[in-house]
Amino acid sequence: MEQENKNKLVTSRWDAVVIGSGIGGLVTASQLASKGAKVLVLERYTIPGGSGGSFKREGYTFDVGASMIFGFGEKGYTNLLTRALNDVGQHCETVPDPVQLAYHLPKGLEVSVDRNYSKFISELSEKFPKEAKGIKKFYDICWSVFNCLDSMPLLSIEDPTYLAKVFFKAPFACLGLARWLPINVGNVARRYIKDPELLKFIDIECFCWSVMPAIKTPMINAGMVFSDRHAGGINYPKGGVGVIAQKLVKGFEENGGVIKYKSRVKKIILEKGQAVGVQLSSNEIIKAKTVVSNATRWDTFGGEGVKQSLIDRNQAPPSETKWLKRYKPSPSFLSLHLGVNSNIIPKGSHCHHLILDEWEEMEKEQGVIFVSIPTLLDPSLAPNGKHIVHAFTPSSMDEWEGLSPALYKEKKQNDANLVINKLENIFPGLQDSISHREIGTPRSHRRFLGRFKGSYGPIPSKLLPGLLTMPFNTTSIKDLFCVGDSCFPGQGLNAVAFSGYACAHKIGSKLGLNSWSLPE
Repeated sequence: MEQENKNKLVTSRWDAVVIGSGIGGLVTASQLASKGAKVLVLERYTIPGGSGGSFKREGYTFDVGASMIFGFGEKGYTNLLTRALNDVGQHCETVPDPVQLAYHLPKGLEVSVDRNYSKFISELSEKFPKEAKGIKKFYDICWSVFNCLDSMPLLSIEDPTYLAKVFFKAPFACLGLARWLPINVGNVARRYIKDPELLKFIDIECFCWSVMPAIKTPMINAGMVFSDRHAGGINYPKGGVGVIAQKLVKGFEENGGVIKYKSRVKKIILEKGQAVGVQLSSNEIIKAKTVVSNATRWDTFGGEGVKQSLIDRNQAPPSETKWLKRYKPSPSFLSLHLGVNSNIIPKGSHCHHLILDEWEEMEKEQGVIFVSIPTLLDPSLAPNGKHIVHAFTPSSMDEWEGLSPALYKEKKQNDANLVINKLENIFPGLQDSISHREIGTPRSHRRFLGRFKGSYGPIPSKLLPGLLTMPFNTTSIKDLFCVGDSCFPGQGLNAVAFSGYACAHKIGSKLGLNSWSLPE
């Protein structure tokens, strides 16, 4: 009887069907459900969260992606993960990280980004004493951008009614943000900083979360990241990053939403140019008033090298062709999930590290290594006497295509060993302490996360004016919406949470579900 009821739910008509359970898709779905909408989420894999998920192996809980999490603050409006969970009656217990990131850079440059803003500015100024005024000026400008963001509810800027209400509430903040929308970080940094080495540090500060140098990184995004790490701070969810998605799903279901796993969407159904539902790989058809794609823009609308997209390429609107010319997929990652003896990680070590041997290698294949040791914050993620070391480095799908099974296996092992050798520079003896080793490649990311080329997200293919060219949630196809890192404002869990809020607000406006008053 229970299975029969589930089948009836699936074949009925929904207010919204969401393709994919990444954080952007789950925030959209849970927000709509909390407003009373009838929402179905379809997930191709067996667990929610996408690259914000977790998986278990031999007593370890490994994060799929990065564990440097913004958005868990308690004040203001930029704490979007906290707010999204609260809105559906959920809460994540978190552990504060005292240092965002420890940089290990060329020529022995070591910088640790302390949670305390004054301490970070002071320590960076000691490294570059002639640039002390410029350092303070640049990062203070980032604070001014953040303060604008943090003073207003972050909902859909496609909604004129919402914009009017927000402008009435915070006119100066709105004007302040408008000023920075077309500006990139590199332009601002070069006004106040002249030292080439310090400008390269600003580049790696941007690259660590945008996978782009400062000249291509929007100032709005930098204002959020460079300041929120000192305001709300970096806070790790106890139990692993996947707990965020699990709790969003729980709140979503408690508000009447339905999620189906192992449900791969084959295509979005269009009738007279309007999205009316989806067809699954099983050929089951599900109808809905609105369709939301949490897939990448390439997987949604197609493009060069895309074998199959949710919308036939000949049905994709011209605006998507323009987008394809402006953006390209960022590299994917080679990921190492290691279980190691706990005594190999010195006491007092920081959770997050970035290793770069030569500045010229920053944007090259496997040039930067990111390291996360989440068990320093939550020991329960590993068996007693063990730590997790998650190391990942940007890697292009082109490096992994066309390999025979034997060559693919050999490349995985060889490339993983190169990464481990570099890790030995900061954790001597690591190689001999490994008791569990699992390797993910761009092919793994494509297979399990369903992302074109396993990409982390879109990056500009040429110099663009800040965020002005980023698409919003509405598409040129009626009743079809997009959410996630292919939409404004881009990559990162807090950014896709913003995208989810905006998407749900836009759909809520269409369905007549939005409250007239702004969120408190």
